[in-house]
Amino acid sequence: MHRKTLIAGCAAAIAAATSATALAAPAHHHPRARTAQAPAAVTRFSLTPSSAQLAKCMPKAQVNVTLESSTDQIGFDRLRIHARRLPPNRDYTVFLLQTAGSPFGAAQYSGDLTTDAAGRADNEFRLIVDEAFSSTIVGGKRVRVELNRMGMWFADPADDDFCLGPNSPVTPFDGDNEAGVQAFNSANAQPLPAP
Repeated sequence: MHRKTLIAGCAAAIAAATSATALAAPAHHHPRARTAQAPAAVTRFSLTPSSAQLAKCMPKAQVNVTLESSTDQIGFDRLRIHARRLPPNRDYTVFLLQTAGSPFGAAQYSGDLTTDAAGRADNEFRLIVDEAFSSTIVGGKRVRVELNRMGMWFADPADDDFCLGPNSPVTPFDGDNEAGVQAFNSANAQPLPAP
C-alpha cells in the first residue's frame, strides 16, 4: 500500500507541476501574426515593349505579372512573371521603378528572369512590392519616392542587338553595371497598389 500511495503522490505532483508550467508559459506569436485577416489581394497586369522599335521586333511577346499582396499575412508579397514568345536564351533583369520609362527615377533591382530556347520564362519573386519605396536625400532633405512601376532590361548589352543593332546603348541595369536597353515596362498598366 505504501508503495502505491508514494507512486500516486509522485504522479499527482508531476501533473500539478506540468499544469502550473503550462499556465505560466508565455504564448509565442509570430511578430506579423494577425487574427481573422482578409485573404491576400491579387493584382494582374502586363508589361509591354518599351519602344515602338522593340514592339516591331517582338510582335507576339507576352509578359504577364501577378502580384499577390501578402506582406501583412506572411511578411512578403509574391510577384510572379509569366513570359512567352520573348527572344530565346536571354537573361532579363527586373526592377521596381519610380517611373516606367526613361529616365526611370529611383530603381530597385528585384531579380532575374531567363528565357528558354522557346522564349518562355517563369519566375516568382518574394519581396515587398506594395510598400516598395526609395528614401534618399534631395536638396538636403530626406524624401520618400514610391516604386510602383516595373521594368525589365536585357541583362547583356549584346542581347538587344537582334533588334537595335551592335551599337545599341549600354545601360547600368544589371549587377555588373552593364546591361542592354529596357525591354518591357508597365507604362500601359495601372501603377502598383499604393501603401
